Amino acid sequence: MSNDNPIEVDKTTESSTRTNSLARSILKKPVKDLQLIPAAALKLLKLTNDDTSKVKDLSRVIETEPALAAKVIRIVNSAAFCLPKKITSIKHAVNLLGFSAVRQAAMDQLMYNKLIRNRTKSLFNQLFFWQHCLFVASLSKRIGVALKYPDPDMLYTGGLLHDIGKIIVENYGEVSYSDYLSVVEKTDCAQMESEKTFFGLSHTEIGHHFCLEWHLPSALTAIIAFHHDFPPPSSEYHQYQTEIAIVAFSNYIACMQGIGSAANLSVPVLPEQVFKIIDINKLDLESLLEQVDKDMLNTREFYGIQFPNASRLRASLVKTTLKLSYFGESKTRIKPKGADLMAPNISSLTIPHRSLDPNEFIPWTLEAIHNDFHVDRVMMLKVDPKRRGLVATYWWPSSILQKDLGIFEIPISAISGQLLKCLRTKKPVLIKNESVEDEKMLHRLAVDECIVLPVQRHQRMAGLIYVDNALTHQPLEAHQIFEMLPIASELGVALLNAQLYRLAQKKSQIDPLSQLFNKRVINEFLDKLFKCDKAVLEKTVLGFIDIDRFKLFNDDCGHQAGDDALKIVADILRSMTRPGDLIGRYGGEEFLFVLRDIDSKGALNYAERIRREIEQRGKLLSERFRGHALTVSIGVAVYEASFATYADMIKAADDAMYRAKSEGRNKVVLSNLKFH
Repeated sequence: MSNDNPIEVDKTTESSTRTNSLARSILKKPVKDLQLIPAAALKLLKLTNDDTSKVKDLSRVIETEPALAAKVIRIVNSAAFCLPKKITSIKHAVNLLGFSAVRQAAMDQLMYNKLIRNRTKSLFNQLFFWQHCLFVASLSKRIGVALKYPDPDMLYTGGLLHDIGKIIVENYGEVSYSDYLSVVEKTDCAQMESEKTFFGLSHTEIGHHFCLEWHLPSALTAIIAFHHDFPPPSSEYHQYQTEIAIVAFSNYIACMQGIGSAANLSVPVLPEQVFKIIDINKLDLESLLEQVDKDMLNTREFYGIQFPNASRLRASLVKTTLKLSYFGESKTRIKPKGADLMAPNISSLTIPHRSLDPNEFIPWTLEAIHNDFHVDRVMMLKVDPKRRGLVATYWWPSSILQKDLGIFEIPISAISGQLLKCLRTKKPVLIKNESVEDEKMLHRLAVDECIVLPVQRHQRMAGLIYVDNALTHQPLEAHQIFEMLPIASELGVALLNAQLYRLAQKKSQIDPLSQLFNKRVINEFLDKLFKCDKAVLEKTVLGFIDIDRFKLFNDDCGHQAGDDALKIVADILRSMTRPGDLIGRYGGEEFLFVLRDIDSKGALNYAERIRREIEQRGKLLSERFRGHALTVSIGVAVYEASFATYADMIKAADDAMYRAKSEGRNKVVLSNLKFH
């Protein structure tokens, strides 16, 4: 007999044990003791999967909950259903409106009343979250009906519960989802990865744990656990690919339209398998979105949420972006049937993914925008710290800067009006002569008007696409912003892909746990640096960071907690380091940074910001680490001529770090003694 199966079982058991352990450390109580789903809701879920369910069974479940029965009666008598006369019994409501409609109304009320808490001051706005869940649920059911899926009600429930892991952590976590949102913008990691770094588990893993504890149907469990990443063929949930694809698809569309589960989370990546399972050409997105909008309007009065209205432009934007997502990930994909139905300007959308070299795909993208939209000039602008302004790094046509402008730049001091709004809000703008500030800006650029679109990587500004008609003076239109917006989005994805590719190339240089440079790379960098002229080494600073009492994290909380502490420190270092500086894990719980063109005062300020941020994050996560404070001691050494080798400079910083330890830890100490 093969030993493969026992090994797989052991791995599964080990993973399940780890998840259970982490869930216990994340939540205030075991999931089974939290009373998350009312008994009536569990009975409704059971009815969903029971083909023999009758009207009296549904009526009986609702009638055993007087408050629920009253709310369902109120819902069915609302303007949403336009009934000719008042309904006074649940049985009558079911007979008139149908099993599905009444069951759906009851399920909405049960889950809303149990899970949603309207805390207006929390970063995790639970009414906003509920709006997202209702939208995903409604669209999932509508898509199921359109594709003739046999159980659309189950898809509705799956959409309603798909992100339940987030609400569990928000309401019952030792550290809340609001706490996570307070730091998520400081990281460059994808959402699932950053959740794991922060909590130890992602919201899908927490949701999966919840499903198993509550013995929810397997199809719902599959949706909750895998709507961001499909299960492998060996998984027991692989059979539910269609259900997962429909909810993942609906979740993506909701987030694209600004109806995400939280305001400051980026749009999730749509898994490639979705396009293999769902033929999007068979879906009338405009009609589906109109239907969902009606569903949203019908529920608004009960939850006090202002839902956005649908429009053809929104449907067109969704369809276009779905198309570009299909082509964007892989050059080997087969062109879908009905490709002629794509929105115009599709070349602009696919160009960013034809290379992994920004020096190739950025100019190609600008050229495609120039050709597809018939504009005069297109540029990629980035903040240049040395020039203290926005500077064109790429442009098309290639001759425009040499011929017309020389260096195209906008000093920071001159940025105002709509351009400043674009930078602050990360939203596209069409700048016209509508204010004194905008008039000054346009006069400086010698144009009548221009379009500026942000290019983002995980909600962080990577640059701006600038478009104008400086030569022909043809007017720019507002609708062009919406047509160009998916292109800017894809350029951001392409920049992220290029970054990931570069990291993959340098995998041998990266420490696998912290994802920072390893000791070998640090030593090679410093060795080359110390072979340069002394003038190059001036204003070079080296910092040595050591996590305080790190052994306690491993001994008292387990090695996973120790690994998580290392990841948190690495994540903070990554978010606070300037371009051109070097950070890395030097070994164990030790990290090292090298700063260029900075004096001792600036270096101390930088190190102090790191120390303070780690201390604050540690306080936030103290319950997770069983009361152990996450702090660091930092030693800083400024280059001196007496350092014969880089090892001398490391030793000076290391000695300063040990002084910080001896002086009480959680300190920054400058090595101000000459090296001997």
